[in-house]
Amino acid sequence: MPDRADLDARRALVDAVRQLDALQLNRGSTGNASLRIDGGLLITPTGANASRLEPPDLAIVDHDGTFHGPWQPSSEWHFHRAIYAGRPDVGAVVHTHSTHATALASHGRPLPAFHYMVAVCGADEVPCVPYHTFGTEALSDGVRHALRDRDACLMAHHGLVTCAATMARAIAIAAEIEALCQSYLAAWALGEPPRLSKDEMARVLEKFKTYGQTARASGATRAHGRG
Repeated sequence: MPDRADLDARRALVDAVRQLDALQLNRGSTGNASLRIDGGLLITPTGANASRLEPPDLAIVDHDGTFHGPWQPSSEWHFHRAIYAGRPDVGAVVHTHSTHATALASHGRPLPAFHYMVAVCGADEVPCVPYHTFGTEALSDGVRHALRDRDACLMAHHGLVTCAATMARAIAIAAEIEALCQSYLAAWALGEPPRLSKDEMARVLEKFKTYGQTARASGATRAHGRG
């Protein structure tokens, strides 16, 4: 019988998959998501429909690639495992087929620093991994390399991958990148959008280290606005 921690993780992952569907970042059985657990990862099964997914349906993949559960894990489990192996700080991985991120990825283009919020990925660009067949080690290697120093990447002719310490954060990054891709594609109506400089993005990334933190020292002047 699963223990309380296992049940909590399973419920959290099912809730996350349904949230991705509600946000229209995925549809039906597209995309996948996972959580780091002791000994491996908990991941959505292959071909699972978000509306019908239940906690017992989820698959466990051990560090050595052994599967446990009633269904096969997502065909993309390779890159989930590779991300966790290379990023000890990551606790959750999300893969979406969201419309605008996928549209940009279909051109094999990265999302450049046309807007300062691109820094939400932890770097000055969301790169686009070259196309490889889904579920292959080649794709896994490309994603692992792209995410070694940032929290989001596109996959050519495929979609978006995000990772973070928590599932809530991974979903938030996916939602922000999708919105940024929509803005970027719209901006192309006037020609290629200009880009912020590397120096400016370095300043933004430094500011993002404390972005959204509301705690302040006693007696400090209250700041107005969010910037």
